[in-house]
Amino acid sequence: MTQSETAVFDGGLIPFGYELDEDHRMLRDTIREFAENELLPGAGERDVRGEFPREIIRALGEMGYMGLCVPEAYGGPAMDALASCIVVEELSRCDASVGVIVSVQNSLVIDPILKYATEAQKQQWLPRMARGELINCFSLSEPNSGSDAGAMECRGVWKGDHWIIQGTKCWVTTGAEADVVLLFCRTEDTERRNASAFIVDKSLPGITVGKHEEKMGIRGSSTTELVFDNVKLPADALLGERGRGLGIALSAIGGGRLGIAAQAIGIAQMALDKSVKYALQRRQFGKSISEFQAIQWKIADMATRIAASRALNYKGAWMKDHDDKRLMEIGAMAKVYASETARFCANEAVQVFGGMGYCREEGVERLYRDAKITEIYEGTSEMQRLTIAETLIANPKRLLDV
Repeated sequence: MTQSETAVFDGGLIPFGYELDEDHRMLRDTIREFAENELLPGAGERDVRGEFPREIIRALGEMGYMGLCVPEAYGGPAMDALASCIVVEELSRCDASVGVIVSVQNSLVIDPILKYATEAQKQQWLPRMARGELINCFSLSEPNSGSDAGAMECRGVWKGDHWIIQGTKCWVTTGAEADVVLLFCRTEDTERRNASAFIVDKSLPGITVGKHEEKMGIRGSSTTELVFDNVKLPADALLGERGRGLGIALSAIGGGRLGIAAQAIGIAQMALDKSVKYALQRRQFGKSISEFQAIQWKIADMATRIAASRALNYKGAWMKDHDDKRLMEIGAMAKVYASETARFCANEAVQVFGGMGYCREEGVERLYRDAKITEIYEGTSEMQRLTIAETLIANPKRLLDV
């Protein structure tokens, strides 16, 4: 096996399709124990109440998981993309709301700062983000611009020595609780797709939290509007080059797809775990339902889809760490397949549980509700398929050596 088929973590090598190395196994076991002991017991209640898991997020910050890939120079643990996928998967297995909070924090906000920020901006923001003292949110979507991000109407106008921001954003994950906003808005009139990115302190005057969405799933993670009413930003709030914001957004979302894929895999894995346990316990016609071929085939299909999803996601993580340009399409493949696997597995789990699967008591219906959003946010399944197809049509040989 060549190094091109491996991922690096803390000096170790992991071959894809085989076992995790010792460092990744230790990480997985540690975060799984934390998730099962700290997340799972109250996940159902937080879901019913729509309660943000503040104490859990604080604990994750103290453990270094709110800044997974932040270099040690800025106070982070300097983990790799594979480690980030493992953490999000294990958290999402027990509470998908916590999984998406951690994913947004790391992939959609910290990653772009690492890639595009000045040294002064990194020193200003990253240490507190890595410690979990600052919670992040990513603000791109608007009422009239979802998949078509270039149609955004929120405006940023340069006024001599500062920016003035005016507009409304929607579908902001953790919008209510966030301290920092990675904001995208139009700053040029010459081209429809021109936009810029800003790192925004959410406590600034003129920023208010608008509508709170009442969602079907991931109810422990808030989803809100953010309203910017003549908000004054300093010049150093600009992230990267003026007018290049959409490129930054697409880069962040490209990596963020791996986080959502990991979230979906975690949901699917819990659906499988619960199904196997229940099938062994539940008896009908004098025997365990695990002996019925109909149930066995459901479990086999669930396990196979999860394994394939995880392999795609791990490959994408390697590409992200190695700045492989094919991450855009591999990330799209990982997200579309993992998200549909989550929905499939959650649906099959409800069927295995029968009537009990339709009730809250067993927690399977929560998995069903949480799974659906993974097919929608950070790029719908339809948009992922467009990305994959357009890439292959333009260059049919591009993926031959993946």
